[in-house]
Amino acid sequence: MPFPIHRPRRLRATESIRNLVRETRLDPANFILPLFIVPGEGIRKPIGSMPPQCQISIDTAVEECREIHSLGIGGIILFGLPETKDEIASGAYDDNGIVQRAIRAIKRETPDLLVMTDVCNCEYTSHGHCGLIVDGDVDNDPTLDWLARSSVSHARAGADIVAPSDMMDGRVEAIRTALDDAGFSKTPILSYAAKYASAFYGPFRDAADSAPQFGDRRSYQMDPANAREAMREIELDLDEGADMIMVKPAMAYLDIIREARMRYDVPISAYQVSGEYSMIMAAAANGWIDHDRAMMESLTSIKRAGADFILTYFAKPAAKLLG
Repeated sequence: MPFPIHRPRRLRATESIRNLVRETRLDPANFILPLFIVPGEGIRKPIGSMPPQCQISIDTAVEECREIHSLGIGGIILFGLPETKDEIASGAYDDNGIVQRAIRAIKRETPDLLVMTDVCNCEYTSHGHCGLIVDGDVDNDPTLDWLARSSVSHARAGADIVAPSDMMDGRVEAIRTALDDAGFSKTPILSYAAKYASAFYGPFRDAADSAPQFGDRRSYQMDPANAREAMREIELDLDEGADMIMVKPAMAYLDIIREARMRYDVPISAYQVSGEYSMIMAAAANGWIDHDRAMMESLTSIKRAGADFILTYFAKPAAKLLG
């Protein structure tokens, strides 16, 4: 019999042809780089489990943001490590808190750089949990006030987008109401709508000094076994006023990203979390995989699954390759 007419390899023969028919494209404008802000000046403290990421002081962050902007990266998301912690996360909603000061400094120097803020409490509580502790568990409803106050404080400082990551029920409505009442009706909410209780967060807890001092977060973050529940969480957050939603982690939850993309016609993001990043970095450091190819392949898989933009620690090296 004659060879079949169809030869898919024709469209893979050269780089120019492969580039012409490529279905999924990465762009630095679709990357968001997380930054960990600490007190002090001139600080760039390496995070041992996430090389070469660092905790940085506000002045160092300003310098970093100049480079980030020059690379065409879409923006940053700020995580703060306060000078002191307490049981009521007071540093999270202090108008002179670490993140609030960082927003103002960055916006003065790079006003066109998009600045998101992580709205949560775990970095600010002495116990490392995401809300008020009552009888050994996080009490949902009182915690909403902390989140709302933090969001307004971040918007007042100049944040472009607030991103609640706590997984409290009703937090989006509480934040939307507080922002609107404070005159920030134009400030979008990016909800960490489907945030799983994942083993891949380990290195982040070194970076943000946010490990819980007792128990774990499985009573409020999602069970990794559940997919239908993620769709319900997303729908609830959209009904409460979220403008965009996030799936976290990304690579172990590509099916969730895809399902969300098929169901919801809103911007969808995914967070390539610390453990996903550190696995690639560790394997590359040992010569087991090619760093650049693994980095780009992982980012492409997230975009291909349906994410419009990606929070990733690879933002700078990926942008340089794409540039």
